Amino acid sequence: MPELPEVETVRRGLTELVAGSQVTSVDVLYPKMVNLPPEDFAAALKDRIIEQIDRRGKYLFLRMSGHQTIVSHLRMEGNYDVQPEGTPLTKHTHIVFHLADGRQLRYNDSRKFGRMTLVETGQEMTVAGLKTIGPEPTESDLTLDYMKKIFSKSRKVIKPFLLDQSKIAGLGNIYADEVLWLSKINPKQPVNTLSLSELKTLRKNIIHEIQIAIAGHGTTVHSYSTAYGEAGQFQNHLNVYGRQGEPCLRCGTPIEKIKLAQRGTHFCPKCQVLHGDRHE
Repeated sequence: MPELPEVETVRRGLTELVAGSQVTSVDVLYPKMVNLPPEDFAAALKDRIIEQIDRRGKYLFLRMSGHQTIVSHLRMEGNYDVQPEGTPLTKHTHIVFHLADGRQLRYNDSRKFGRMTLVETGQEMTVAGLKTIGPEPTESDLTLDYMKKIFSKSRKVIKPFLLDQSKIAGLGNIYADEVLWLSKINPKQPVNTLSLSELKTLRKNIIHEIQIAIAGHGTTVHSYSTAYGEAGQFQNHLNVYGRQGEPCLRCGTPIEKIKLAQRGTHFCPKCQVLHGDRHE
């Protein structure tokens, strides 16, 4: 699934490619992807201008003229690209925005899990998943006081806790494994047993890792690509994810992979030791 760095990379690419473009018509080839009947979705967007593209967590907001916003979630395999009008569609192209300048903005999704919800601008946070979304993993939004509060209240183990978008927005399987390795925290560690020092380290690593992943245009593991059709580059800098059996880059111990909350989880058994309560 595209995580925050990948979605932010798509947002930046779409901003460069289509911001300011006028939509002349829309083809909805897979009706389940939109929240309205296809003809209503298309009619509402006809002649609208894509004014800007914003992001919240893993959601894209395509701001349209006329006070309309398309809330787009890429889910597992979704991606956008821009093609000249008349270019043959692929079998995975499900929504086509025809632009006045002779191009098409296409939404492609091999799994068909992605969704677009058209709402009045200002109503985005009423969409399921956004109603309860946590803070962005930035210096200003993800405060230490907030982390101390939510971590102290939960006995969940930390890996699935970090994947919960109502706690911190944008983290997914790849970056959860990476920040836990960087912080030397075992993925099975109960969150309410983390020391203040561990919380500070984890917060610093979450913020930093997301920023450098955005700078690397995200991670390509399966089919993710930028809005320009390019693969991300950050997979070349992963420390632990996808490296099971390979030596830990810190201590040389083979990286292990386990299943935790139905997700493949990578960690170093020597660097990331499970511990009891730590008080500071």
